[in-house]
Amino acid sequence: MPETATQTDEVLLDRVGSAAIISLNRPKALNSLNLAMVRVMKEAMDRFAADPNISCVILKGEGERGLCAGGDIRVIHEAGKAKDPDVTRFWREEFPVNYMISRYSKPYVALMDGIVMGGGVGVSAHGKHRVVTERTKLAMPETGIGYVPDVGATWLLPRAPGEVGTWMGLTGEVVGPADAIYANLADACVSSERLSELVEALGRLPGGASDDAVRQTIDGFAISPGESSLESNRPLIDRAFGHDTVEEIVATLERETGEFATKTRELVAKRSPTSLKLTLRMLRLGRQSSSLVECLEREFAVGSEILRNHDFYEGVRAAIIDKDRNPKWSPARLEEVVDADLDRYLAVRHPALFPDHRL
Repeated sequence: MPETATQTDEVLLDRVGSAAIISLNRPKALNSLNLAMVRVMKEAMDRFAADPNISCVILKGEGERGLCAGGDIRVIHEAGKAKDPDVTRFWREEFPVNYMISRYSKPYVALMDGIVMGGGVGVSAHGKHRVVTERTKLAMPETGIGYVPDVGATWLLPRAPGEVGTWMGLTGEVVGPADAIYANLADACVSSERLSELVEALGRLPGGASDDAVRQTIDGFAISPGESSLESNRPLIDRAFGHDTVEEIVATLERETGEFATKTRELVAKRSPTSLKLTLRMLRLGRQSSSLVECLEREFAVGSEILRNHDFYEGVRAAIIDKDRNPKWSPARLEEVVDADLDRYLAVRHPALFPDHRL
């Protein structure tokens, strides 16, 4: 590829037959996304879309650990602490790429092998062909760092069966391949050992191949993902997470018995109270929203406000800087987070990410 202003060795571009390959290449950082990587992805996808010889675009992660662990929150943490006026630039360019993936003109295949979290979900789950493996560990873990699910997750999660998406958004818990498929965040499971064979098979398709042809090729490699824990616990999840306040959800969980309910209670208790309440509000708004763009715009506005407040910096400190896993949330209790506090995050207007798009 010719040198450009956005060239980076953190994204590798390749061809296997007719298939164009985008490889995220920061394995030591679990392929976490930064601004340069997002820019290379967008530029490459624009170019691939215009090439009639390309059958599909395949996204994968380098290294043995996963596709992508999300955006590089350490960089955002440092920029926010330094009061960098350009701290939201990463989201301003990342979110339109999430939207681009959702409407991409060629078949887009995401190989969701290993860790797929946060921004990793954003560059995979909006695609038409989402392939998990027996090693997939998928999560939207933002409430654990004082943030909220973004990258269009407030559009995706409310469209999971029942309240499964609410459970995922509030707990931030990791799920495997069967649960990812059940939650409508993935389509097929393929053995990790056969991913290279799948790429070669896709590369044998003719340029301009249809989504049906790509899906048939993937189906030829598909295996059973096993049983979904979320499906088997769906009645409990719907009972507890169908409420519109976190306090009611917690109260219902306290009346439930069994290991799943106990673990869920413990997970929720560790999350930022502000993040829990904001996330629930945004998931309910996402359920009523008419488009992915509407959700992305709302996520951007809320995320920008979160950078002005305590919990994000404390959550990142506890998770990845000091790594003591003991964040001191403020407010520390659910009942101390009042509706007026939440209204403030949603009321502030920011320049539109998609000014030409009608919501």
